[in-house]
Amino acid sequence: MTDHIGELNPPARLMLTPGPSSVDPRVYRAMSTPMVGHLDPWFNDVLMGEVQTLLRRAFQTENKTTFPVSASGSGAIECSVLNLLEPGDEAIVCTNGTFSERMAIIAERTGANVIRVEAPYGKPVDPDDVRRAGKGKKIKFVGLAHGETSTSVLSNLDHFRKVADELGALLVVDAVATLCGVPLYADKQRLDICFSGAQKAISAPPGMSPITVSPRAEEAIRARKTKVQSWYFDLSTTMTMWGKERTYHHTPAIPLIYGMREALRIVFEEGLENRWERHRQNQHALIAGVEAMGLELFVKNPVDRLPTVTGVQVPSGVDDKTFRGQLLDEFGIEIAGGFGPLKGKMWRIGLMGWCSQNKHILLLLGAMEKLLLEQGVRVPPGAGVAAAVQSYLKPVAVTA
Repeated sequence: MTDHIGELNPPARLMLTPGPSSVDPRVYRAMSTPMVGHLDPWFNDVLMGEVQTLLRRAFQTENKTTFPVSASGSGAIECSVLNLLEPGDEAIVCTNGTFSERMAIIAERTGANVIRVEAPYGKPVDPDDVRRAGKGKKIKFVGLAHGETSTSVLSNLDHFRKVADELGALLVVDAVATLCGVPLYADKQRLDICFSGAQKAISAPPGMSPITVSPRAEEAIRARKTKVQSWYFDLSTTMTMWGKERTYHHTPAIPLIYGMREALRIVFEEGLENRWERHRQNQHALIAGVEAMGLELFVKNPVDRLPTVTGVQVPSGVDDKTFRGQLLDEFGIEIAGGFGPLKGKMWRIGLMGWCSQNKHILLLLGAMEKLLLEQGVRVPPGAGVAAAVQSYLKPVAVTA
């Protein structure tokens, strides 16, 4: 019996999480436009090409193979890793959180010899450790997360490109949390495979993951001695689906592609550099606010802080689950807690795309103050909002 199931009416939420993020109303409107088939000439000849053009601009690349993978960000990790690695290959994966760890786990399933180069949670991996780990070995693959959302850490890609060059390795970068929110130049930084997620700083719905593949990585894929372990994620076939041939491979999520197209149009109406700067300024305002309330950041070095996700330590005496539940129930604001060993110890606040606005930050800081006071934390009245406002009134210097 389904008589009791009414029309869908989800609650309104402001999703200040590491993903998904709330989307611009224009994206919803684009997704409600008429459906066409995936073999429709308009879809193949017009829409697919437009999306690829916009994604190349987002990645700052001329790579021919640039398209949205029909999967979540985790699917994009699997796609990137499985296409390059074969049994017996030597690979290094930089692990400093849950999602870089996921890359290592997937790499190990290929039969490659995987070396994990680790860093404590809250810090990026040291490129010198990667250099030492690969010395004397024939390293094919170096992988890392540009922005590790589980720990709110940002890594400097230029340092890893230099080490990968010394090792003769392909560089694979997880930009799920950084594309369109943090400066990233796939061609200039010579990233061999770089992938992202629609639901982060692009501010489109989850389910599609942009990827770009360099000519050098394409050559490595074509030179494989064994078949890719996944039929669905085999780039040798999906490259033809999104190439000139437009060969049928699978039925993509057409409304999600509509949504991504509109979200990317919004990105370039704003301007990519302007968008990067907005994310930076808003994160500084959030940091000023939480520190003024006496809270501590999880990442201590400002240079290592991910602009799109800020980690805040849960203060002593505060119950993480209760706090986040009240924030959701009373204010309709969702933030995320920590994973694994960080569960109950940190809050992860996402300021991505449409969510990265000063009005959202000021609302969050005011709500946090109320709830912290109710849980017995001594917070200077109005300090968080006042500090954020002051941050907006003065320019923020760019750090290296």
